Amino acid sequence: MTGIEEAAEDVRVLRLADAGGADLPAWEPGAHLELLLPGEIRRQYSLCGSLSDPAEWSIGVLRANPSRGGSAYLHDHVAAGDELDVTGFHNLFPLLPAERYVFIAGGIGITPILPMIAAAEAAGSAWELHYGGRHRLSMPFRDRLAEHDDRVTIYPQDECGLIDLDRALAGVGPGVLVYACGPEPLLDVLGERSARTSMQLHIERFAPASAADDASSTPFEVELVRTGVSMQVPADRSIIDVLEDIGVDVLTSCREGICGTCETEVLGGLADHRDSLLSDEERETGNTMMLCVSRARSPRLVLDL
Repeated sequence: MTGIEEAAEDVRVLRLADAGGADLPAWEPGAHLELLLPGEIRRQYSLCGSLSDPAEWSIGVLRANPSRGGSAYLHDHVAAGDELDVTGFHNLFPLLPAERYVFIAGGIGITPILPMIAAAEAAGSAWELHYGGRHRLSMPFRDRLAEHDDRVTIYPQDECGLIDLDRALAGVGPGVLVYACGPEPLLDVLGERSARTSMQLHIERFAPASAADDASSTPFEVELVRTGVSMQVPADRSIIDVLEDIGVDVLTSCREGICGTCETEVLGGLADHRDSLLSDEERETGNTMMLCVSRARSPRLVLDL
């Protein structure tokens, strides 16, 4: 790790470089790094640095309260020069080409939006940002955004309330893509508006859209094609739990259906999708599922494991 910046109240930016000095893999807006932290804790953070700098990656980390261990460790126990184990990166929030973008960010949700703004600028696309937070000192990267002050509207909640979505979405029509990341109430309202209109909305969640309904959970059977094993999944346990019991190793991170790490191909049966990632079309097709939260709508599932 080459450096640490205290970017805002309870937000620090970690700058990472290859330990041997090699160039880092190229990445695109919306990409995440996955870090493996002590205690086998896996956490994912949006890349928010320069797309054109092959020597350094940057991530912004909000200290969660309460923390499940990842953000507290990165705030309290790492320093410049320490090594962190990066297990990979992927992108489930890609920026699609558009004539115009409306970006909406709440708090630490600004991190994936920053490189999207840079990419929109490079492509010559029109864009605007509506950025909210509890107060100014809690909102990272305000200095970086200052150069775009004519296209950036800041909403410190203690000064002016919540983001004015009527203003942000005014004029959104064909050729305009809306990208949003932030707290669940903000994303839920945007999702409701999108369902009532033709707005093309792309969101990234840091928490599940809703908790699974345990009362609707029933046991089912899972066949693992490559492993040659069949197993029963009880009503009160997840597929991942049972896989771990029988020694089948599947990568998992959030265990909430928001990161995509445990996405697995479905070869037979009907999945009961309870994640916050797959689109309606992907759920209808049923080719993959998130094993940490999703279950079965049929008595048996066949998985490519």
